[in-house]
Amino acid sequence: MAAVWLRWPAGLTVALRPLLTRRFLYDATPPQDVLLFKHERGRRFAVLGLFCASQGVFWASLAVATLSRPPVPVQPLDAEAPDGGPFDLRSVLWRYGLAVGCGAIGALVVGASLLFSLRSVRSVMLRAGGQQVTLTTHAPFGLGAHFTVPLNQVSCMAHRGEVPAMLPLKIKGRRFYFLLDKAGYFPNTKLFDNTVGAYRSL
Repeated sequence: MAAVWLRWPAGLTVALRPLLTRRFLYDATPPQDVLLFKHERGRRFAVLGLFCASQGVFWASLAVATLSRPPVPVQPLDAEAPDGGPFDLRSVLWRYGLAVGCGAIGALVVGASLLFSLRSVRSVMLRAGGQQVTLTTHAPFGLGAHFTVPLNQVSCMAHRGEVPAMLPLKIKGRRFYFLLDKAGYFPNTKLFDNTVGAYRSL
C-alpha cells in the first residue's frame, strides 16, 4: 500500500506534463493580440521634435550668414588695405570652413534627435498566433510610427534584469537598436521574456 502512495506523485507528474506543455504553448501562441510593452512619452518627444527643428533652423541660418560676404567699407584710394592676417574673418577659406562647421553641427544634432525618436519604442504588441510582432516607435514630434515583423527576426540583446535603463532590441534587416525604456509598463513579463525578450541569433 505504501509503494502505491509513493508511486502516485510520480504518476501525477507524468500525467500533468502534457497539460503543462500545452499551457506553455498556449501562452506563447495567444489567440488574440497581447500587449507586451507600453511607455507613453508623446509630450517629451514633441518637445524634442521642436528642439530638433529649432536647432536645424539656427545652424542653417548661421551657416548662410557666414557664407554671405560682409560689407566692405569704402576707403580712400591712397589708403593702404589693412592686413588682417590668416585669421581675417572676411577671408574665403575662413568663412567656408566656419559654414561647413555650422552645417556639420546642425546635421549632427538633427540626425541624433531623429534617430533617437525613430528608435525609441512606444509599444510592443504580440499578434494573434504568436508569429508576428508590431512595434510602435515615438517618431519625430511623438506622432508614432509602427511596423510588423516576424517574431523570429526579433532578438533581445540583454535580459530585463541585466540592464539599468534601456533594453536593446535587434530587428533583422534594420540598422541600429530599438530601445525599450525599463520605466515603461510590462503587462505580461513572462510572455515577454519567452517571445520578444528572448535572444536569437540573427
